[in-house]
Amino acid sequence: MAENSSGMEDSNDDGSASSPSVVNDRNLPRANTMPGGRNSIERSETCAGPSTLERSRTERRRQCSPHDDPAAQLFDDKISAKKKRKMLNRIATVKDDGTVVVDVPSNLEPASIDVGPEDVYAEAADEESLDSTDPQDRPPMQIVILIVGTRGDVQPFVAIGKRLQDYGHRVRLATHANFKEFVLTAGLEFYPLGGDPKILAEYMVKNKGFLPSAPSEIPIQRKQIKDIIFSLLPACRDPDVDTGISFRADAIIANPPAYGHTHVAEALNVPIHIFFTMPWTPTSEFPHPLSRVKQSAGYRLSYQIVDSMIWLGIRDMINDFRKKKLRLRPVTYLSGAQGSANDIPHGYIWSPHLVPKPKDWGPKIDVVGFCFLDLASNYEPPESLVEWLKAGDKPVYIGFGSLPVQEPEKMTKIIVDALEITGQRGVINKGWGGLGNLAVPKDFVYLLDNIPHDWLFLQCKAVVHHGGAGTTAAGLKAACPTTIVPFFGDQPFWGDQVNSRGLGPPPIPIDQFSLQKLIDAINFMMDPKVKERAVELAKAMEFEDGVTGAVKAFLKHLPPKLPVQASPASSSFIPPLLGPLKKCFGCS
Repeated sequence: MAENSSGMEDSNDDGSASSPSVVNDRNLPRANTMPGGRNSIERSETCAGPSTLERSRTERRRQCSPHDDPAAQLFDDKISAKKKRKMLNRIATVKDDGTVVVDVPSNLEPASIDVGPEDVYAEAADEESLDSTDPQDRPPMQIVILIVGTRGDVQPFVAIGKRLQDYGHRVRLATHANFKEFVLTAGLEFYPLGGDPKILAEYMVKNKGFLPSAPSEIPIQRKQIKDIIFSLLPACRDPDVDTGISFRADAIIANPPAYGHTHVAEALNVPIHIFFTMPWTPTSEFPHPLSRVKQSAGYRLSYQIVDSMIWLGIRDMINDFRKKKLRLRPVTYLSGAQGSANDIPHGYIWSPHLVPKPKDWGPKIDVVGFCFLDLASNYEPPESLVEWLKAGDKPVYIGFGSLPVQEPEKMTKIIVDALEITGQRGVINKGWGGLGNLAVPKDFVYLLDNIPHDWLFLQCKAVVHHGGAGTTAAGLKAACPTTIVPFFGDQPFWGDQVNSRGLGPPPIPIDQFSLQKLIDAINFMMDPKVKERAVELAKAMEFEDGVTGAVKAFLKHLPPKLPVQASPASSSFIPPLLGPLKKCFGCS
């Protein structure tokens, strides 16, 4: 998440420049990006001519409801691609901290930016309660879960997969090879997706956001994303790699960083449900977590901007995937093919007591609650840790999980000094960042590798971490005052949510991490009033069952009868844009 730049071209897979135009097949009709559409993978090129293909429902709705605001213009076919790129460069700027700053024209009123009444997000329909959905009613299905990200992104879906399995469904969790043992140990089937989460995380931390700081990094990241995208189709229909047992998905669950998920669902003609741990659906209540918007009038617009930026960075790979592997027509410029497609149900994995469901999210959007995987009940802590915990006051937890730390020795010294000055004991999680190399051991510090947060946080009086959704949830469930040190992505969003509810101090961005700020943060968390608020939220969350909520939401939005699948002929993380802003928008 790096420097700001202007004027761009598109990149080829090797990072070299290519034509700014996204459409090589200028005379082809738009493709349907929704499952069950007319562009199934089994149709031949001869029967997929202009007279037989329809526009996607989302695109038709946008054309029927023209607006004068910037969000509508991004998807208006009558406005040239060149003008759209200029508009995006004018209203969106990528800062050094990796956020997209959206500058809303001052003459626009908040109402003019809101999407019209035909948008499914703004529908005022009566919502069917999740409690009315009986998971037992659905015949057994084969379900694939496509997840891209770190362990914190994978863990909620392990819990969801296990619950689906309890209801008689066959579940395959497809994610990075690094997590194979984790998935198999949980009793789920595993299929490897491309991409290395450690490489992705290192890139995001180093660049502070979407954009690479050096051209040499572009081909590396493009290869990561391409490997992920091209591994999705086999994950949905190829036999198990180890056992050879056949598999064919009846339905897909995915998170947005999988990117090619909706396209595979369209090709296979199966329903898809998107779940995520951060907001991805446009709303007027708060901006996209990856953006910074001063005017509330621009909150909804920020989702369109971020969606457009991601699409422009990966469109060539998506269309290559559609044509070569899925036998689908390419998706045209800014067609809204990313995760904000209106007809796809979305479920959000957080507590409505922390972030209530926005009022402008319609019946296809659910906030299901945090999804916890019970690891504590089977965990046996090392005796040395148990004895250390008994020997004194409850400690402060400090750790950054699977995120790499640029200067681990310097950060370790800051942490130890802050604990000593505030008179606190501390547990330091070494994680992937390599924290905890002490020249001289300290009796008030215990060093450990990853252990279940649901066990450890109950032993702690407060927590300091990077602000991943799962870690944030575990700390709040344990009634711990929380300090978030965001690295990238949605982490600043969760830091703001925690602070706004008085559960912790303002977030400390990783590049502003200092001894004095950590001292102030620890002292803030020791205030009894902060603890009272943390206990109050934990009690409100106590009776939430996000896993069951997610399963019920998934089943509620399935079609009454599953469509007949197409037959593919062949098969072989917060993820960054893959070129500077200039390069992604195709400006010269």
